Amino acid sequence: MLSVADVEVTYPNGVMALLPTNATFRRGGFFVLLGTSGAGKSTLLRCLNGLVRPTRGDVLSEDRGSIFSSRSALRAHRRRTGMVFQQHHLIGRLTVLQNVLMGRLCEYGTLRSMLPLPRADRLLALEALDRVGLADRALHRADQLSGGQQQRVGIARAMAQRPAIMLADEPVASLDPETSLKVLGDLHRICREDGITAIVSLHQVDLARRFADHIMGLSLGNIVFQGGPEQLSTSALDKIYKTASPSLSEAAE
Repeated sequence: MLSVADVEVTYPNGVMALLPTNATFRRGGFFVLLGTSGAGKSTLLRCLNGLVRPTRGDVLSEDRGSIFSSRSALRAHRRRTGMVFQQHHLIGRLTVLQNVLMGRLCEYGTLRSMLPLPRADRLLALEALDRVGLADRALHRADQLSGGQQQRVGIARAMAQRPAIMLADEPVASLDPETSLKVLGDLHRICREDGITAIVSLHQVDLARRFADHIMGLSLGNIVFQGGPEQLSTSALDKIYKTASPSLSEAAE
C-alpha cells in the first residue's frame, strides 16, 4: 500500500501545483488520476516516486514508512517503482533489448552497470518484451518502431525492474484511439497478472471507465472526486473539467 498524507506542492515560482492531498492506493489496484492538463496529476505522480519532494506532507510506504526518511529509503522505493512516461524516453540508436535492459540498472552500482549485464537479465528483458508482443523486435533499433510500439517498449523497460508499483504519466496521450487501447490494455493485463499496484494519469474519460478500479479526479491541484468507474457521473465530470477550455463532451472523447 502507498499513501500520501497532507501532501502539498508549491513550486519555486510560487505556483501551488497540489493542494493538501490525502489518498491511499491499495496493493494490486489499478488507479486512474483523471483531469485536464495542469490539474496536478503529474505532480502527484512525481511525488509518489520522489522526483518531486512535497513542500509539506509525506509519502508513506506500507513497508518502509516515509519514502523521504533517508537516501537509502528513497533508493529502495524507486527500485520497486516502475515509471512509464508520456514521451517514452528511449535511446533511438540502441536496440529495443538494450533499452529494456536499462530497467535492470537500478540493481547495480555505477561501475558494474558499465559492463555487459548477466544472461539472467537479458532473459528477463526478453520476457518483458514478449509480454508486450515485441520479442521479435528485440534487435531492431528503437527509432525504427512506431509510437505505440515505442511506448510498449517503455512498459517492458519498467517491467524489467520487477516493480511492486507502476506509475504511468499520460502514457497514451500522443497515440491514436486504437493504439491507446492496445498500450493501456497491455499495461492493465500485466499489472493484473503480477499483482502490481498501478497509478495512471489520463485525460480520456472512456479509458478511465474501461480500465480503472478506482478513479481520482483532480482539478486545480485538488482531488474533487473519488470513486469507481460506475460513479463517474455527469456531475462528477463537471467538477473535474469545470476549468477546462474544451466542453465536457470534448473532454470525454
